[in-house]
Amino acid sequence: MDDLDERIQTAAKKRARAEDAFNRADAELRELLVEGRAAGKGPSHMAKLTGFTREWVARIAPQAKS
Repeated sequence: MDDLDERIQTAAKKRARAEDAFNRADAELRELLVEGRAAGKGPSHMAKLTGFTREWVARIAPQAKS
């Protein structure tokens, strides 16, 4: 294996670790948004906290049906 092969392999491993970290953080945020909606927080409020759009937050954490 030459230097370029090793660099490609290292970059692929680095990407896989980053993707795993992103997926864990994304799942945590989604759970917290659902928890926030259950606690009565609105999508506009949580959008301000996250930097995402109100529509995205509402899609992830829709209002609980009564």
